Amino acid sequence: MKIDVDAFRVMQVLVEEGSFAKAADRIHKAQSAVSYQIKKLETHLNVQLFNRDQYRAQLTPEGKVILKEGQRLLQQLSNIERLAHRFSDDWEPNLELVIDGALPMKPIMNALKRMTEHNIPTKVQLNIEFLGGVQSRFERDKADLMLVKDYQNGPDLSPTPLPVITNILVTSPEHPLANKKNVELSELQEYVELTIEDSSTNTHLRDEMQFGGDKVFYLSGFIMKRDAILKGLGFGWLPDFLAKEDLEKGNLKEVNFVGGSQYSFTPQLVSTHQRPLGKAGQLFTELILEEFSLESNG
Repeated sequence: MKIDVDAFRVMQVLVEEGSFAKAADRIHKAQSAVSYQIKKLETHLNVQLFNRDQYRAQLTPEGKVILKEGQRLLQQLSNIERLAHRFSDDWEPNLELVIDGALPMKPIMNALKRMTEHNIPTKVQLNIEFLGGVQSRFERDKADLMLVKDYQNGPDLSPTPLPVITNILVTSPEHPLANKKNVELSELQEYVELTIEDSSTNTHLRDEMQFGGDKVFYLSGFIMKRDAILKGLGFGWLPDFLAKEDLEKGNLKEVNFVGGSQYSFTPQLVSTHQRPLGKAGQLFTELILEEFSLESNG
């Protein structure tokens, strides 16, 4: 009897979700089918993979070793499939992108629109995450590309810099901070700071630009954050492409913070050598670099 390779994928989901019911929901299978697939693999290997005596489905020591090897096997199979598509000069069936919500969507949408003009058969999936959640999703889903504000580099990653983005510390004209000069950190901490919630569960990267006060509201996106600032709820950092128009109209005011009211970062377009890009991935890379360049120069 041959090993069911897909059972290793089910094992991984089961570990991440912690229960057979949740794993079944995530992969759109019946719980009995998931249980049977794992039991079938255990029988074939003559090894107990999961300890079922506890509330959460936890790997046995043997299961941890087996899963690690199974993940390596899945990665090798994925690489073979990707290389085969690339060498046959064919379009890859799927292209998964993970985008940091701190980046402008206009050049990304323009690049995707231009891709449709090539009438490609590739299914494109775009996921929005924040802070450490971008790299976490990229690694978890084995995505093809991530557009990220910050990340942990490694020897298997291939980054390409995008044009610099500037963040500006702003508040509404009616907020007490709007007309203060030389605002000290202690004064900032007296008011509500609006920031973006990290979408990762295992945070490797933290927002180092938070001010450390007790009054912090975590929001789920920059549009919501901008709206909250406009309503006078608090103060916070906004990327220049979201703040510029409101600053010019007087709907926002730059906070005169002694530590600096602006900082810049260089976002990166990152792929991995483990998952070589196919034709669609290469095309998107070319288009996104062009669009970000146009956005920056415009």
